[in-house]
Parts: sequence; structure tokens; C-alpha cells
Amino acid sequence: MKHLRLWVTLAVFGLLAGAGSVTLPHAQDAGDREFRGGSYLTTIKDSAGSFASRSVITLHADRTMSAIDSGQEGPTFHFSSQLGSWKPDGHCMIVARTIDFDFPQSPGGVVRTDYTISFAPDGSRVTGTITPISFPLEDDPFDGGGTVIGTFTFVGELIKP
Repeated sequence: MKHLRLWVTLAVFGLLAGAGSVTLPHAQDAGDREFRGGSYLTTIKDSAGSFASRSVITLHADRTMSAIDSGQEGPTFHFSSQLGSWKPDGHCMIVARTIDFDFPQSPGGVVRTDYTISFAPDGSRVTGTITPISFPLEDDPFDGGGTVIGTFTFVGELIKP
């Protein structure tokens, strides 16, 4: 009877260990395993290749992101910092989406910004595109439509401690 209990206990622990080894790798996307998050100082250029602004893009390990831009307080535009999320999109790439608000609120609006971000193999540099799309404040920025403000490119470097 003692041997039977021992074997049953070992079998249960074996099943639990086996189940854990099967399910744990599926809990993360392959692109996530290497990504630990980070903040990148970027230089943003417009579609003509001219300097547009500098920005800090922070990608958090919980798949949220934030961005602050040197041009957000004017003189041409006034808008809030950007908050959103990201997901893997292939090897060393992610796509991201943020929301920010235009000021003043009259007429003002909401801007959805779509990002594509590619990483250097060591994660020290990023390149990508930024496409801000403007919506009236009352409209749903996730329901299509909107007015594309432009397409911008950026390069950036990891901010190291």
C-alpha cells in the first residue's frame, strides 16, 4: 500500500511537471522571450526627410508603451503624451498603437498613432514608422476613418543606465 501511494504521488507530480513544461512556453510569443523593455531616444523625420522632432519611446515588458515628443508643446501643435500598447510582429519587430489628445480641446481631438518598430539584433537601436491619424473628440479612433496627418520615420538608440 505504501508503494502504491508513493507511485501515485510521483505520477501526479510527474503529470503536473509535464503539464507545466507544455503550457509555459505557449504563454509567451516567441518574440517576447528576448524582450525586456526599454526607452529609446529617437529622431523623427517627415516624409521629405526633414527633421520633425525628438521623442522618447518607452516599451514596457507588460506590452504597454508611452511616448513623449519634443514638439508636443508647440509651436505648431499642442498635444498630450502618448499612451498605448504593443505586440510582436515577426522577428525583431513589433507594432504599436497609442492615443493622445490635441489641445486646445476646441476644436481639438484625439489622435491614434500607429507604429512599426524594428530592433537591431542586440536591441540597442530601433528604426520604424509613425502614422498619426486624427479624429474628432467624439469619434471612435478604433473604428476606421480619421485623417492621416502624415507618415514619419525614426531612428533611435536605447537609453542605457
